[in-house]
Amino acid sequence: MTTNGEKTTVALVTLGCARNDVDSEELAARLEAGGFALVEDAADADTVMVNTCGFVEAAKKDSVDTLLAAADYKDGGKARAVVAVGCLAERYGEQLADALPETDAVLGFDDYDDIADRLQAILSGTKHIPHVPRDRRTLLPLAPAARAGVATSVPGHASVQAMDATSVDAPDLVRAPASGPRVVRRRLDGGPVAPLKLASGCDRRCAFCAIPAFRGAFVSRRPTDVLGEARWLVEHGVREVFLVSENSTSYGKDLGDLRLLETLVGELAGVDGVDRVRVSYLQPAEMRPTLVTALCSTPGVAPYFDLSFQHASGPLLRRMRRFGDTERFLDLIAQIREQAPAAGIRSNVIVGFPGETEADVDVLCDFLDRSRLDAIGVFGYSDEDGTEAASFDRKLDEDTIAERVDRVSRLAEQVTAERAAARVGETVEVLLESVSAEDPGVAEGRAAHQGPEVDGSTTVTGPGAEAAVGALVTATVVGADGVDLVARVR
Repeated sequence: MTTNGEKTTVALVTLGCARNDVDSEELAARLEAGGFALVEDAADADTVMVNTCGFVEAAKKDSVDTLLAAADYKDGGKARAVVAVGCLAERYGEQLADALPETDAVLGFDDYDDIADRLQAILSGTKHIPHVPRDRRTLLPLAPAARAGVATSVPGHASVQAMDATSVDAPDLVRAPASGPRVVRRRLDGGPVAPLKLASGCDRRCAFCAIPAFRGAFVSRRPTDVLGEARWLVEHGVREVFLVSENSTSYGKDLGDLRLLETLVGELAGVDGVDRVRVSYLQPAEMRPTLVTALCSTPGVAPYFDLSFQHASGPLLRRMRRFGDTERFLDLIAQIREQAPAAGIRSNVIVGFPGETEADVDVLCDFLDRSRLDAIGVFGYSDEDGTEAASFDRKLDEDTIAERVDRVSRLAEQVTAERAAARVGETVEVLLESVSAEDPGVAEGRAAHQGPEVDGSTTVTGPGAEAAVGALVTATVVGADGVDLVARVR
């Protein structure tokens, strides 16, 4: 789209998880192919598009605040429109549009395929009619095996047949094989690590989680699409691919092979230019010995286990509509560490769930103390619209939840700091993500046990630390500060 001979600019502001990052890069590619020019700073854009998060109350508030802040650019600034996309927009649709008149349009996932046309119409003065929220699980057959070939919009899964490079004004978008699928993605972050969507949606029915209702039923991407996108990412400077989904352990069940992930990680590690493959969002109840072995022993695959335990009290987990308990979880951790003693294991836990007792909290704390996890996220329970738990009795008051969050968080900090300190003397491979401008002999990156954003980092010193961003260097851990490590190149 052009105005007075110049392309209309759009800034994408992304909130939430790595899955949203992938979705934003698909939107960026579609917008660029539709004639828009992307800019980094929202203050310089004709349009601000906010990719929202709708997971928990704090994330929803952050999304609303960001939309309101973006609307300020229309008052005396360059912006002509502010548009909401993403999970909050999909989850609430017309409700969000009514509550936020400062936002010019609220677009759902079904609008993504035609996002450039939608935005052009909005800028031309056409009023967009927001969608009525619906349960997206109903869009696909109940049986996973029957989902293949059913047409539905799934963000981050776009792959269309290669087209003539002159047919779109987005050269980056059409750098593709001579035949076969073309990657619909435009990198917004030039770092050496990139999320790669493995699947979308979830078939589980955890009592506290609303995600399946607005992300839909579980759908795997085909291995050829995942591998093709990995090759494309390498061409754009990526050295570590970070596999993301709502539940990676389910990968392949709708393609007829529940052990497909075990094969795929090795194929991805074999892609020329990929130095490390990392898998996130593993469901403890679906872990299997073959997957543990694949993640522990496949060359080029990080022995990294992002396991959502959520709690450790068996009775409370059943109330959450989940499975497991302290002993089952400790047994899984033991299986992992028997095969890979230095494996990274992280988890999230919820405290204050309706019906949680002090005894349940004691069980959780005992588990965390014995598990020696590398990273732990602690969240206080809050009711989520449309979830089963929102109707539960025995709700806890906010002060009690806050006290329990504080108690468990302090223990989590202690456990993870001790685990990091125990790594002193270990040999680690660190993927460098930045080099100090003041001291070229100091760099920062992440070891195999440290996932992006949330698991800490490793500062590398010594000869060889001046290697370029994206280099994988071998170093010895010489110190720890909380979950962060200091290592010296050997």
